Amino acid sequence: MGNPFDLADDTAYRAWRDTRLAAYPRSVDELIVPLADPRHLTSGEIAALESRCARANMAIYSAPHLPAADKAIPKQLAQQLGLIHLEGNYLADEDGLSSITPAGDEGSVKGEYIPYTHKPINWHTDGYYNALDRRILGMALHCAQDAESGGENALLDHEIAYIQLRDINPDYVAALMQPDAMTIPARMDEDNIARPEQSGPVFAIDPEQGFLSMRYTARTRSIVWKNDTVTQAAVKTLAGIITGSEYILTARLRPGMGLVCNNVLHTRNAFSDSPGHRRLLYRGRYYDRLSFPTSGQ
Repeated sequence: MGNPFDLADDTAYRAWRDTRLAAYPRSVDELIVPLADPRHLTSGEIAALESRCARANMAIYSAPHLPAADKAIPKQLAQQLGLIHLEGNYLADEDGLSSITPAGDEGSVKGEYIPYTHKPINWHTDGYYNALDRRILGMALHCAQDAESGGENALLDHEIAYIQLRDINPDYVAALMQPDAMTIPARMDEDNIARPEQSGPVFAIDPEQGFLSMRYTARTRSIVWKNDTVTQAAVKTLAGIITGSEYILTARLRPGMGLVCNNVLHTRNAFSDSPGHRRLLYRGRYYDRLSFPTSGQ
C-alpha cells in the first residue's frame, strides 16, 4: 500500500484524498455524540466517537444532564480515548488541566495571554511553540459554562488543510515540511529566557506511525517564517485556505459539551460575559493521539 503523504506517490494520495473529502462532515451536528456518562463510556459510544474522528480527526460529545463543572468528565473521558500524557504547562491547574476563563483586571500573569481574556483567538494548533519531542498531538476541551454571547470555535481538520494546499501546489507542502519553516522566537521574562527559540516544520509525518501532524499559528507577531520565495508563497496560500475553507465547522459549546481531537486547527470568537454566564472551559493538551479501545466499560 502506498503512502498518501509521500509527495512522489500521487496514486496513493489521490485515493486517500478522495476518501477523506467524501467522508468529511459538512455540518457540525454530524460531529456530536450524546453520552450517558463520559466518565464511563459504553462500547457503542466509543464506536460513535471513533467514527467521527475517523472522518474529521475530532468529535464533540454532549452530556448536559451531568454537572458541567465536574473536571473528572474531560479527564476520565480523555483517558478512555488514549489521551494520558498531559502537558503540565505553567498556567495549568494542579491536575494538569487548564481553566480557560477571563483572568480579570487584577494584573495576573494569566491576563497577559489571549486565551485568558475576552479577545478572539486566530487560527492555530495548540502548542505550536513546543519542541518537536513535546508535540501536542491530542486535545480535550470541556465547557463548564458558556459565555453570555460569542465564544464560538471554528474548527478545521489539519488533514483537509493539507489536502487543499497540496492540490494547489505540492511544492508548498514540501516547503512547509522543512525543519526551519517556522520559528518561534525565544520568550523572555525578568529572569532571562522563559522559553528558548523553537524552529520546526508546519506539516510533519510521524516516522513510526505515519500520521500527519501540524504546527501552525496565523499570528503575525512573535513568529518568523523561512525567508525564501516558495515558503513565503506557501504561508500566504495556506493562510487563505484556512480562513476561507468550505470545510470549516463552527461550534458553540454549551455546558456539558466538549471537543476531543487530534489537535486540529481552531479559533475562538470574542465573547462577553455576565455574572450568570462567565465563560469557563477546561482544556487538556496531550502528547498522545486519540486511540480507541475495542470495547467500552
